[in-house]
Amino acid sequence: MRLLVVGRLSGQLAAAVKMAMAHGAKVNHVERTDQATEQLRRGQGADLLMVDYNLDIAGLIAANELERIFVPVVACGVDNDAEKAAAAIRAGAKEFIPLPPEADLIAAVLAAVADDERPLISADPSMQAVIKLADQVARSEASILITGESGVGKEVMARYLHQHSKRAERPFISVNCAAIPDNLLESELFGHEKGAFTGAVARRIGKFEEADGGTLLLDEISEMDARLQAKLLRAIQERVIDRVGGTKPVSVNIRIIATSNRDLARAVSEGTFREDLLYRLNVVNLRLPALRERPGDVAVLADHFVKKYAAANGVPVRPLSSDARRALAAHRWPGNVRELENAMHRAVLLAVGSEIDAEAIRLPDGQPLMGAVGGHVDNSLAGRAAQTADAVSRAYVGQTVAQMEKSLILDTLTHCLGNRTHAANILGISIRTLRNKLNEYADEGVQIIAPQTGIATGGYGANAA
Repeated sequence: MRLLVVGRLSGQLAAAVKMAMAHGAKVNHVERTDQATEQLRRGQGADLLMVDYNLDIAGLIAANELERIFVPVVACGVDNDAEKAAAAIRAGAKEFIPLPPEADLIAAVLAAVADDERPLISADPSMQAVIKLADQVARSEASILITGESGVGKEVMARYLHQHSKRAERPFISVNCAAIPDNLLESELFGHEKGAFTGAVARRIGKFEEADGGTLLLDEISEMDARLQAKLLRAIQERVIDRVGGTKPVSVNIRIIATSNRDLARAVSEGTFREDLLYRLNVVNLRLPALRERPGDVAVLADHFVKKYAAANGVPVRPLSSDARRALAAHRWPGNVRELENAMHRAVLLAVGSEIDAEAIRLPDGQPLMGAVGGHVDNSLAGRAAQTADAVSRAYVGQTVAQMEKSLILDTLTHCLGNRTHAANILGISIRTLRNKLNEYADEGVQIIAPQTGIATGGYGANAA
């Protein structure tokens, strides 16, 4: 993890930095907020900013966002002024760390904000076969295309490949191609020169240069505009890029990993994805099976998430009951590992007693998992079919097609905790179609869930994830 400390390194802040380094963080330091933005603009990236709360945190965040630099901020302060700490949180800081620091608190904040600790956990033979292939190709320089449904763990696999590659000590940079508008993605990837367009107040290093020497993950590459695909192809073939507004090419040394939850061969036949680019990306293909195709992973992943969220919430680790394990095995997990993780997070919070029982494992709408009846699981085919039919009839009878579509879109968005990209992937529609639908519903006065928060808002933000 890359930590950028902003402020004067007096004794207590220096102690916090040493603790962060002891937990594996790579630390850089500047004294002023403008220096922080300039360093990020130059491509000396960071996963987290630790900022003295006496500095202008709101101004720092605003300056970064003007450059489309979104790095979480934690505030820290020596005199523990409650008013200053509250002001820092209102200004946009994610957390406040009082100084002198505590090692456990530093570790918890780094883990919670950066969320780098996502190990690749598997016990199922179908997934073990994929991991074996990943181990074979990890140390090569070949481009790799990771495919699979939304939520199966494609980015986790990409990080695993990087960590086991010859570039493991160099940066791992991820770009979500579906979450950035087309007119901004080129600058995000390749950077721009000062004056290249309105608002380009200084040179900005793009993700290709930021990843130099390391690995660049192009997440959901199927959403990339065809014009930009041509520029990407040249960058991969020739290992040079052109900044927007630049006059000379810039050499880069990177390894490309791409992910997609769509059939890129079909996209080629439909004319929305370049065939030559697919050949360049798909030197090795790693298809991650859906969670329903790897039942042996459900229990081990559930146990892992129970331990993770028990520690994060300061509650004792409760084992899963036999009924809970049967309920987990019976569920289809349309949202895959991501859905399982969210379900276990809720279960840790809802569980009572000495075990996590089936009643504690609930869907986002509060309903128990399909197949869990009164704390017991009906695994019979007839029982599951009857429960499914009952749920469908109660949900949709009497609604028009338009109402059903709206319900499906909004329910899926809630399931994804407001994440537009994930919702679009599950629904099988483009992010643009989803945005248009949400804008339509917002115009009707519907409260739209905000990204990552679970809180409804009156409109749909243009820069939502």
